[in-house]
Amino acid sequence: MDSGKHAREKEPGLFSSFLSLLLMVAIVFAAAWLLRLFVIAPYQIPSGSMEHTIEISDKLFSEKVSYYFRGPQPGEIVTFHDPEVEGRTLIKRCIAVAGQTVELQDGAVVVDGQRLNEPYTNGLPSNPLQTAPGVTIEYPYTIPEGYIWVMGDNRTNSADSRYFGPIPKESVTGHAVFIYWPLNRVGTF
Repeated sequence: MDSGKHAREKEPGLFSSFLSLLLMVAIVFAAAWLLRLFVIAPYQIPSGSMEHTIEISDKLFSEKVSYYFRGPQPGEIVTFHDPEVEGRTLIKRCIAVAGQTVELQDGAVVVDGQRLNEPYTNGLPSNPLQTAPGVTIEYPYTIPEGYIWVMGDNRTNSADSRYFGPIPKESVTGHAVFIYWPLNRVGTF
């Protein structure tokens, strides 16, 4: 028997190699899609509503896994579906959760009678805003079941719960955890 002929018969053909490569690429894309859908998603920040915690054009990751087991907690930075513009994601800080009462007094946020210490606002006042059409907010405001109250850290340049009201917990898409770009701002929150 010719050993050269036997070796050639066992070599995979070009078509078989191409199918294997195509299958590997499909698996990689499927894994990336599943990770983005269920585990972690990248975002680029389009506005200054979270300055100086998060700057315009910062790129960050928002993880989703923790919210499968618990709801957002006050102080966490969350990503969520914009209540006004379909398909747009916003990022703000969770200030209060269901059952808590929010007041805005003399430029400060008061939750359940306690004035919040908010160094991330850089001393900017937290004043009421004119609300969106169809939204009524009277302070003190108690957050309804299934909702959270969110505010941007840049209090004088943020359309947040003072404008559109509390947001449904199910609209939250993740917990912002890590800035990955630009390199001089890499870090966790």
